[in-house]
Amino acid sequence: MEHRRDTITARVLRTLAPCGAALAATILMTWPLASDLGHLGRTSNNGDARFSVWTVAWVAHALVSDPSNLFDANIYHPHRDTLAYSEANIIAGVLAAPTFWVSGNAELAHNVVLIIAFAATVVAMWLLVRDLTGDGAAAATSAVLFGFCPYLFSHTTHIQLLMAAGLPLSMLMLHRLIDAPSPRAGLALGFVLAVLALSCAYYGIFGALATGYAVFFFAWSRRYWRLPRYWIAIGIAAVVSIGIVAPFFLPYLRLQKETGFGRSLDDATAYSAYLRSYLASAASAHAWLLPIIRDWNHEVLFPGFAAMILAAAGLVSSVRAPSRVVARGGTNREMALFYGSLGVLAFWVSLGPRAGLYTVLYKVVPVFSFLRAPGRTGIMVMLVLAVFAGFAVRALRERFPSRARAIAVAVCVLALVELNSLPIDWRVSRPIPTAYRVLAALPRGAVAEFPFFERRPDFYLHTIYMLNSTVHWQPLVNGYSDYIPPDFRQLAVTLASFPSDESFTALRARRVRYLVIHRDLYGRERMPDIETRLRSYGEYLRPVADDDRIRIYEVVGFPK
Repeated sequence: MEHRRDTITARVLRTLAPCGAALAATILMTWPLASDLGHLGRTSNNGDARFSVWTVAWVAHALVSDPSNLFDANIYHPHRDTLAYSEANIIAGVLAAPTFWVSGNAELAHNVVLIIAFAATVVAMWLLVRDLTGDGAAAATSAVLFGFCPYLFSHTTHIQLLMAAGLPLSMLMLHRLIDAPSPRAGLALGFVLAVLALSCAYYGIFGALATGYAVFFFAWSRRYWRLPRYWIAIGIAAVVSIGIVAPFFLPYLRLQKETGFGRSLDDATAYSAYLRSYLASAASAHAWLLPIIRDWNHEVLFPGFAAMILAAAGLVSSVRAPSRVVARGGTNREMALFYGSLGVLAFWVSLGPRAGLYTVLYKVVPVFSFLRAPGRTGIMVMLVLAVFAGFAVRALRERFPSRARAIAVAVCVLALVELNSLPIDWRVSRPIPTAYRVLAALPRGAVAEFPFFERRPDFYLHTIYMLNSTVHWQPLVNGYSDYIPPDFRQLAVTLASFPSDESFTALRARRVRYLVIHRDLYGRERMPDIETRLRSYGEYLRPVADDDRIRIYEVVGFPK
């Protein structure tokens, strides 16, 4: 009995140790975020960051308070299914729910998820490469190279693009299914693919395509064409993943059917990677490259010098010992062919329509019409390079067994040093005005906030109001998203004239009950004029809250 307890304790420690190391490394690499999770971030100066925090908080709020109306987010009132106008961030919201409901702090909940996302990606990559190489120490380098790659650090304002753990985890489940096809393995793969899709739509599609390619690759390499249990397991994985994701995907299909929303090939071209994108990096050690390449067209895809050198060495070591059996079944030759070809295909797709392959997929795979940025496929190139790097470190450790531990530590530390982006420009978030707490206690009613930004380049400023709404969750006439309703564009022009008869007519049509006037956003020059014009409508407005930044009114009537 005592021996059994010791064994269980050892297993728990072996499980917790990588998680603890990943968390510690994440805190270090994202410092000083962990020093003030409730107030640091990018929301003070970045619309995407505010949108990200709002989305995560909305899902966390709706899953507990009203899950049946999850997609009826509180923007663009009175439109429905507005969460489907952008990435839904379902899994991020699930992870944020406990923190948000205990603290009520949307920034804190979001930052907790951000830390979890980085740490989970490191652990998942470590698990994959440990299974492929049989060397946990070598896998640590792969985990660092992928989990802290410059691409991820360039997207700290997009929580969905940090949720990359499902990519290596889905590959791990795939390898386990291939080595021992069974219904259980199919269930595991299907569940992970579903979680990946609900974490990030882009990664869900990448994971599904990689899995589809792997199914036929390994059917060829291992002659599984006539193995029923293999195809049964794959079928189970497909049914499980589609079954879980489908209810969350239906609002997007309704949106596309009702509005024709989709991304054109021209949209994809604008957000495709260039060769020079693979030289762009957010890491401090690579800053000297940016003036040389000048423009990298949105995506930051340089994997780092350590990743490139180690990946090349890992590929060479696989070629030199092609018949060696790897830890997770198969041979070096098989893994080199699979991951090498997968990396080439991902790189090809990342170049977008002008390279050809993306155009074929766009015409053949319906969900590609929802995607805008082919360059994000570059994360699969990062994964492949990290896998090969693990094989290189394993080969080094085997060649110099007396220094095996020192080699693993040195290479891992080198990778951490090269990829760090310290100091990261986290900024203290602006506090949400206290007057909103009064609005939270008032009866439910539509809210319009002013100034109402009407220029398309300024639409992102509506995220200020969205972030503030995490305190009250009243329905907003304001909004910002990937898809913007046509009537909102027209409404914005009318409400930009507020206060005016035309603006009050538009507010009445949407049954607006509360108005929020932002003194700080109007500024000292414009605010006196707004107050003067507002006094002529005083009989229709009842002040309900006021502080040094905003004033809130309840609309008690409308001008005839």
